[in-house]
Amino acid sequence: MRVFVTGGTGLIGSAVVAELIGHGHTVLALVRSRASEQTIEAAGVEPLRGTLRDLDVIRAGAAETDGVIHLAFANDFSSPEALAGAIAEEAAALTTIGEALLDTDRPLVVVSGTPRAPGRLSTEADPLQTDGPVGGRARTVTAILNLALRGIRSTAVRLPRTVHNNGTGGFAGLLTNIARRTGKSGYPGDGKQRWPAVHALDAAVLFRLALEQAEAGTSWHAVADEGDRVRDIATVIGRRLGLPVESVPSETYGSLGPIFATDQPSSSAYTRQMLNWEPKHPGLLADLENIQP
Repeated sequence: MRVFVTGGTGLIGSAVVAELIGHGHTVLALVRSRASEQTIEAAGVEPLRGTLRDLDVIRAGAAETDGVIHLAFANDFSSPEALAGAIAEEAAALTTIGEALLDTDRPLVVVSGTPRAPGRLSTEADPLQTDGPVGGRARTVTAILNLALRGIRSTAVRLPRTVHNNGTGGFAGLLTNIARRTGKSGYPGDGKQRWPAVHALDAAVLFRLALEQAEAGTSWHAVADEGDRVRDIATVIGRRLGLPVESVPSETYGSLGPIFATDQPSSSAYTRQMLNWEPKHPGLLADLENIQP
């Protein structure tokens, strides 16, 4: 299968691209710069120069391939306005991809976060939250899944709060960056809230399986660790960086503060059973031992 991938040079995207190539697929990857183009070419991937704003380029990439995996997102959490702009940019790009794939029965794999289910593990059957700082992304993903009724094999891989590799990535990576900047490894509240996690290489396998096998309109959970306590995450970070570990106000984390303070464990039991997906790489707390002081 020839697959169009957006976000193919990021932490997750680079793992997905390698997974696809390793299983006999070819890849056309959207790239924003000459440096990214060279990186992609060195990996044996055909580059397509452009950004999510270049809707004609996005449309062409989707139209000339056998399926799409969408991973690109601006990840600008500097202000509510910047985040809203990133969400709107992604929505326009996904709408364009969807239009290009109507009535083709081709796969379109999109990404979202695992949902929150107060008092229990969330499952693949739980709806996404359409309110809050990133609710717009959930609304876009829901619209794409509804395109299953219009001849697209659309499916969503729900990623946990931390997708990690070699001690970096996700919410845990943000905690590490903030710890370096502030001189203390903080966690919001009492730190008992739990965050699910997955190694990027395990997540990449699930993206490939969803592309190859998933039925239209389905959602899957890329969850290896159902829920690591945030205080435990901060403790490893503090020890690796030689910094004190303490509770800090949720306002420390800006627009992500309310999400950081929420208990949000998640299950992938259905995904493992139906797609025969089994994580094999180190869990989050073990992987954080790779943080460099």
